[in-house]
Amino acid sequence: MLGLKLPTDPRWVNIVEKNIEEILTDHAYCEQKAASTAISLIVSFPEYTELVQEMVSLVKEEISHFKMVHDKIIARGWVMGRDRKDHYVLAITKFFPKGGSRTTQLVHRLLYAALIEARSCERFRLLSEQLEDKSLADFYRKLMVSEAGHYTMFLGFARQYGERNEVDQKWKELLAYEAEVMKDLSKQETIHG
Repeated sequence: MLGLKLPTDPRWVNIVEKNIEEILTDHAYCEQKAASTAISLIVSFPEYTELVQEMVSLVKEEISHFKMVHDKIIARGWVMGRDRKDHYVLAITKFFPKGGSRTTQLVHRLLYAALIEARSCERFRLLSEQLEDKSLADFYRKLMVSEAGHYTMFLGFARQYGERNEVDQKWKELLAYEAEVMKDLSKQETIHG
């Protein structure tokens, strides 16, 4: 369903199990960044009314997810750590050339967002199925469903605003590129890394 070309190495969950505090901190920042992305799309493309309406809803949802993750950190007696670079996002957002028409820029940003949500969904599925902590596994199962909806929403908007065949070709190429990026990841206690 997600179209990802390279699944996450299942051993990634073992790394996460040993570093729950780190994964929760990283996850909290991922939720903040997702809310920021939605706000950025509103600011950059206000003329796309339907997109703006959906992004307003997404900001609310993502910030509520941040609070849920932050609450998990607090409940375990921890304090949220500092943010660090997301090497996955930095790598994939280099795929499309800068510039082009506003529509091209929008489509590229929507495809990046769709891919990030798809990978998050896949990672959350793994966590929901393999974490020994059943409370945390259930938490990630609920979030997995949400991420799947975000992935399809972003991809749908890219196809709506761009020329369908061109968008589908770009998506296919981005997925292949992402698979190459993933070969060097799955070795850290981060959502994408």
